[in-house]
Amino acid sequence: MSLAAWLPPDMAPAIALLLIAISLLTSALSAALGLGGGITLIAVMAQVLPVPALVPVHGVVQLGSNAGRALVLRRHVNWPAALWFALGGLAGALLGGSIAITLPAPVLRIGLGLFLLWMVWGHGPRLGHVPKRAMAAAGLVATTLSMFFGAAGPIGGAVLSALDLTRHGFVATQAMTALMMHVLKIVVFGLLGFAFAPWAGLIVLMIAAGFIGTLLGTRLLGRMPEHGFRIGLRLLMTGLAVSLVWRGAMALAAGG
Repeated sequence: MSLAAWLPPDMAPAIALLLIAISLLTSALSAALGLGGGITLIAVMAQVLPVPALVPVHGVVQLGSNAGRALVLRRHVNWPAALWFALGGLAGALLGGSIAITLPAPVLRIGLGLFLLWMVWGHGPRLGHVPKRAMAAAGLVATTLSMFFGAAGPIGGAVLSALDLTRHGFVATQAMTALMMHVLKIVVFGLLGFAFAPWAGLIVLMIAAGFIGTLLGTRLLGRMPEHGFRIGLRLLMTGLAVSLVWRGAMALAAGG
């Protein structure tokens, strides 16, 4: 069976191969540092996919990627944090699926970026226990925003970074919270009538490549010193935050 038989109508095989390769690389990134892969992936997908399919297809691919990471690192998941996140995420999925965001997208991006910068560089508390309200709030906000922007994992990651988790615990719990978020999101998109079937072949190929990336990134995680992991995580989250603020500011300056 040729590659074209797996693809949606009018998608060139070269574009599909690019997306499959990016899925592998971004899954490896998320497995090694805990986040960043989803945002990178949707940035590439946005260049080649039709807008109505972008967030739903990205959500299913990320579900597969996070499921693989959560499976590989399941012994390290902080279940109380993940379950409180899921509780908030349920409300967020219903909220995001039933109303239209009235706040302009550039303002949302700037607000999210500033929040991440405060969590990483500000005087946020170091939380040795699981903050129930904070995790539930993170689940609600992240899932609501993900309905519109696809990738909002750094919100949960920002709260998790304040817990006393090892690098394996952080990556595993971040994967589980993101998995729960994408499950809720996909259910809502299905109820709203999005047709996933034409995209199923491409999704399967991207998920398979993503699982290979997860295995590669997990091996890197196991070899990474704790101090190096913390530095890498802080730099990554800072880069994501600055990118969000920059994109929002440029859009506002351009009148959009």
